[in-house]
Amino acid sequence: MSCLAQDPSRPGPSTFDSREAMERLNQDAAHLHIWIRTQANQPAQAPWRHDVPPGLVEETTSGRVGAGQLKALAHRWSWTEIAPYLHRIASIARSADVSPLEFTERQQLLLVNPGFASRLQISNSIRCAVSIYNPGDRAAVHVHTPNASRTILSEGGGYTTVDGERCDTHRGDLILTPSGAWHGHGNDGSEATVWVDVLDWPLLEFLDCIWLDRAERTGESTGLNTTPSGPVRESARMYGHGGMLPGFASHRHDIGCNYTPMVHYQGDSIRDALRALRDQIGDPYEGITMKFVNPTTGGPIFPTLDYSAILLRPGEETQLKRETSSTLFIVMEGHGTTEVGGKPLDWEVNDILVSPNFLWRRHINRGDTDAILYAISDRALMQNIGQYRAQGRLSNGGVVDVSS
Repeated sequence: MSCLAQDPSRPGPSTFDSREAMERLNQDAAHLHIWIRTQANQPAQAPWRHDVPPGLVEETTSGRVGAGQLKALAHRWSWTEIAPYLHRIASIARSADVSPLEFTERQQLLLVNPGFASRLQISNSIRCAVSIYNPGDRAAVHVHTPNASRTILSEGGGYTTVDGERCDTHRGDLILTPSGAWHGHGNDGSEATVWVDVLDWPLLEFLDCIWLDRAERTGESTGLNTTPSGPVRESARMYGHGGMLPGFASHRHDIGCNYTPMVHYQGDSIRDALRALRDQIGDPYEGITMKFVNPTTGGPIFPTLDYSAILLRPGEETQLKRETSSTLFIVMEGHGTTEVGGKPLDWEVNDILVSPNFLWRRHINRGDTDAILYAISDRALMQNIGQYRAQGRLSNGGVVDVSS
């Protein structure tokens, strides 16, 4: 007889609670590290075409299936609240017998999304930290698989070396350390320097693809441990001319794939490029935007992360938009509000906020001067795996596809 045949001694469907019976089986089987399904698949969000009226926040699902998913929450990290802790770290470092750099490798705050409990990430694929370097601090030259960037918040004094190229830091600069690029950090100025680190660390950690090493451990003899004495700006000299690409260079990298050879974008140039276009209509959902691209491909800087700068004119309000990628915003100038899933996130200079995927959002410049935000998202990743979609809400309430 088949094991699935009806047992005549078993109570009929009207009196037998199959869910309860399966839950009892789960208790018995827990030591085997298995789970007998007692729930339907319940994603942490509604289907893509399901619409929620503006101002309402969708509830995430409960139960084992839903609870096992990591769902980021919209959140803002206030600079006025977190900056004092940076200065306390710097004070400890200045008076310590052993510099924190020797046992932590960084002097930084890592941002934690409240939707992820204690996990060191702000979205499913992005880690973000704020680092501080005192005068004389120097981090060892190292290499790792995650792609990373620094957005500079202080006026000057710090530097990052990328494959031997020295990038002196100034406010608004974007410095890239792609996967497989040897890099180091330091400060030879007279004041502390601060920047925001962004990495695709959680993604590579999930894929069990985190590798890192220090130059002194590998015995590298390429001169990477030395600190260039002045600005080199080799990548800008080679690739900083829009629409032109040197024909004699290989544009390849020893370790990283799809490596961008342009590693330093200067804040002054970014601001000038945005303001030169401020009289244009712009994007109704984002404002005046400039994308940072890999000059050898025209595509995103990294295969996993997409970078852009946004200018919002005084009083400008964008229309609602949602997309399947999560976005981190760093406020460089101005003050305003970004509404995410009906939740207002008021921001001012140096604040950091995250807009998780799938939630409707819009920006409002509440000041009387231009506001500038840097945006970093995992749109590139979503596009590469065929999962990027975006929708916009029209002024009449209609919804249109804006994925392109």
